[in-house]
Amino acid sequence: MKSEITTAQRIWNWVLIVGLMLLLIMALMPLLGPNEQWMRWAYGAGALMVLAARTAQAAACKSDDLRTRRLYRILVVSALLYVASGAVTIIDSGTSNWIAFLLAGAVLQIYASAMIDKMERNLNKS
Repeated sequence: MKSEITTAQRIWNWVLIVGLMLLLIMALMPLLGPNEQWMRWAYGAGALMVLAARTAQAAACKSDDLRTRRLYRILVVSALLYVASGAVTIIDSGTSNWIAFLLAGAVLQIYASAMIDKMERNLNKS
């Protein structure tokens, strides 16, 4: 049983894509070359976009399965780690401590995304 994607979900998916692309590009820029102040602010903006999209997705999850809802909340925690990473880049610009938050968020996102996909496939089979 496939559920239809609403217009609001499509918009939040695009916000998520743009936010993740900002995170990726702005995380690579300081490692490859200059480390400008505007890059740090763009990175933080991308993190906030991801947080907003993940929060909206978790709120829109109407699954009866407790594990699926928990996995969506893990994605919100992942986005919070991205925001923490963005805050560290702005506050403590001389260090590379932000990478730890970025990697922790990425690990949680990979796990939760893979498990959500597996859970939804299993629910659609039955």
